Amino acid sequence: MQQRVPIPVFTLALLALAAGCTGYRTIADPTLLIETQGGAELGVSTEYGVVFLGRTAQAGNAQITTWFGDGLQTESVAIEPVGSGIFTAEPEIRFPEARMSFVEPKPGDEVIVIGRHGSKKWERKVTVRQHPRVDGILLPALDEVEKAPDQIGAGVFVAREDEANPAFVGLVSGVLTLTEGGKTENFLTVVGMRDLWRLVAHRRELERTRKRVYREDVQ
Repeated sequence: MQQRVPIPVFTLALLALAAGCTGYRTIADPTLLIETQGGAELGVSTEYGVVFLGRTAQAGNAQITTWFGDGLQTESVAIEPVGSGIFTAEPEIRFPEARMSFVEPKPGDEVIVIGRHGSKKWERKVTVRQHPRVDGILLPALDEVEKAPDQIGAGVFVAREDEANPAFVGLVSGVLTLTEGGKTENFLTVVGMRDLWRLVAHRRELERTRKRVYREDVQ
C-alpha cells in the first residue's frame, strides 16, 4: 500500500479564500443522491457548491436529487472536474447547504457519517481512528457502506456545541482492509479538506462567470 505524504491542511492562500465567507444557512439536509449512467453515489451540498467523488461518472450529465423539508427535488446537471478526484455540478436552484470546516478531525474525535438509501436518511456517530500505515482520516467500517457501494460519498460532519448545524469535513471514499500483527480490520477512508479545499477555489472562479437562474417552480 502506498503511503500518503503528509501535507499542511492550511496555507495562506486557502485562508484567504475561506475568509470571504461569513455565516451560513440552517440546513434541511445537504445529502445528495447523484445518479449517472454508471450508477449511483452520494454527495454533499456545501456553501461552495455540490461536491462528490465521481465514482460512477467523471463527465457528462447527472441527475441530482435533494431533499427539502416538504419533499424531494431532482435536477439535471453537467459534471465538472475540480481536481484530485473531486467533482462538482451547478444546479439551477439553490440546495440546502452545509458549512465547510477546514479543521481536520484528529484520532479520538467524534464525527457523524450521514448517508441515504432513497428517501431514508441514516446517520452514525463514530470515533476517528488511526493506523501506522495510513496518513489521513480513518473511520470504523460501517455496514451501511460495506454492504452498499452506492453509499460512497456519504458526508462526514463534526458537531460543535456553539454551532446550530454540524460542519462538513469530508466524504467517505471507500472501505480499506489492513492487516497488522496478524489482525485484520476494515476501515472507512475519507477524502478530507486536504483535497476538498479545491472546491473553494473552483467556486470563486465560477462566481465570476455564472449567475443563478430564476425559476418560478422554486422559491
